[in-house]
Amino acid sequence: MSRDHLSAERPASGAEPSAHGADAPFLELLARGAAVDAYERPVLLARAAGAPAERIAELEHAKLLALRVRSELEGRRRREAELSALFETAHDLAGLRDLDAVLPAIVQRARSLLGTDVAYLSLNDPARGDTYMRVTEGSVAARFQQLRLGMGEGLGGLVAQTARPYVTDDYFRDGRFQHTSAIDAGVRDEGLVAILGVPLMLGPHVIGVLFAADRRARVFEREQIALLGSFAALAAAAIDTANLLTETRSALADLERANEIIQDRSGVIERASDVHDRLAELVLRGGGVHDVAAAVSQVLDGTVEFTESADTPARALEASRAEGHAVRHGTDWIAAVTAGGELLGALVLHGHPGLDPVDQRTLERAAMVTSLLLLARRSAAEAEQRVRGELLDDLLDARDRDPRLLRDRASRLHADLDATHVVLAARLDGTTADADQEAAARRRLWSAASHLAATRQGLAAARDGGTVLLLPLASGDTVTDLARRTARQLGTAVHEAVTVGASAPVDDLAAHPDAVAAAYAEGRRCLDALRLLGRSGDGAAADDFGFLGLLLAGDRDIAGFVDRTVGQVVDYDERRGTELLHTLDAYFACGMSPARTKDALHVHVNTVAQRLERVGRLLGDDWQGSARALEIQLALRLHRLSGAGRP
Repeated sequence: MSRDHLSAERPASGAEPSAHGADAPFLELLARGAAVDAYERPVLLARAAGAPAERIAELEHAKLLALRVRSELEGRRRREAELSALFETAHDLAGLRDLDAVLPAIVQRARSLLGTDVAYLSLNDPARGDTYMRVTEGSVAARFQQLRLGMGEGLGGLVAQTARPYVTDDYFRDGRFQHTSAIDAGVRDEGLVAILGVPLMLGPHVIGVLFAADRRARVFEREQIALLGSFAALAAAAIDTANLLTETRSALADLERANEIIQDRSGVIERASDVHDRLAELVLRGGGVHDVAAAVSQVLDGTVEFTESADTPARALEASRAEGHAVRHGTDWIAAVTAGGELLGALVLHGHPGLDPVDQRTLERAAMVTSLLLLARRSAAEAEQRVRGELLDDLLDARDRDPRLLRDRASRLHADLDATHVVLAARLDGTTADADQEAAARRRLWSAASHLAATRQGLAAARDGGTVLLLPLASGDTVTDLARRTARQLGTAVHEAVTVGASAPVDDLAAHPDAVAAAYAEGRRCLDALRLLGRSGDGAAADDFGFLGLLLAGDRDIAGFVDRTVGQVVDYDERRGTELLHTLDAYFACGMSPARTKDALHVHVNTVAQRLERVGRLLGDDWQGSARALEIQLALRLHRLSGAGRP
């Protein structure tokens, strides 16, 4: 640097730096807040002027002292500014009452205090066990704004896990953090390099992390880390306050709602009293179930209808019956109508999902009244059911052959004997050692069948340990569908499996009452076939059994076929008391394997061999050939179906 240039840097007075001592120029620099570079000028001027070495040394010493004083003054000014900023922040946060307003204010102030490119805040999610980005300031990358960090992942996850501040001047080169592809991709999208994170603490618990970050390498000083930590403490307190205020508002809202509910209770009680009076009046004047449904519809301001069990969602209906309360099904409410364990139907409230407990009890009370009305109607209908049963008994036994009298009796029961009908034999599949329980179960089956027959303009009667029904066959319906539907409806009504065998359609019953008896015999054979085939609880007709159905239907010589095929074995067993027929049946069931047959019969294999040898002498040497074996197996099954005996 030239002497002329140095001269230009001297003060306008032209005085030498030493005119007022070595400290004077530096005091002037301190007084006007000069930059750090300016403190070198007095030394340079002295050297340019050829000042002695002692003078230069004094100036150097004074310069160091002045710079130290300047640094101290700057530190104090910075701390004063930081304290002022913290005070202003606390004041600002104290005025906020909504968490959605508190969090952005926290992040904005953090970015402003530290002068960083980006500031952001994440909150912990206890349910998922991670921390997620809640608010950002200065961020431009969408993926970064949607980051979720597992505990220990990335810098933020490490802060949330350890409850300690962490800082890095170059994130991607820092191996202290668990880098994941998702987090690194978000940080890279945002372009962040230097990151500082401090925990948001409530007592010993970490609720989140406050970050300040730059898009260039930067060393965060201890004072800056402490400042952000202090700010985080204020932020955590503000968040806690906002949450408490939110909870307080919620509690106040709950109290207001509770007060409204209490005020509404008087109206609810009046409404319940009105329901009670209406239902009592309905019972006294002999109203029906549909009158009850209409009355409850008015009270509940909805549409209530009585439905049969088969027309009601099965799972909801069963839940209501088991719990004894109305249950919600979609936008509807279903209350089971029961009596003595028997399911009679349901009251269904449509399109009313928001049912309060009082209205729910109203619906349940209406269901109870409906069950009482149905029981009363059933008592009145039992006489009619007995008359229906007597008419069907007469048709089965062909006692009254006068078509005109039969039609008149059927007409009084709203039955049409000129229509096409199907005879169905129904029987319970469950067995019990208690005779009283079995008798009660049969009575329930007869009652359910009588109710079904009355609603379908048919007839029903108890017979042969089960129930027989005579139901009209609707246009477009099939015998199989009718049999299966009847099995399902009766099973639902009595809560037990009911098997139903159906006859072929029969016509003109008044003129040919003997056709009913033949059809009933056919239905019983189908019923036996279903049970032997393991199809308990199902319904079917003879046509459903294919070739076997041809043998079951009509006047086939089943007994003759069985006698010609396995009659000698049957006779041998009857004379000697042996079990050849049983062994033969097990042998075919086990794939004609003597080893598996002896396991099935629990006898020695030699015993099986001896019995099969005896069978061979009775049936002939070719009895195991494919053609003979098929005939023998069919004869064995028909032998069981015929009821002539069991192997």
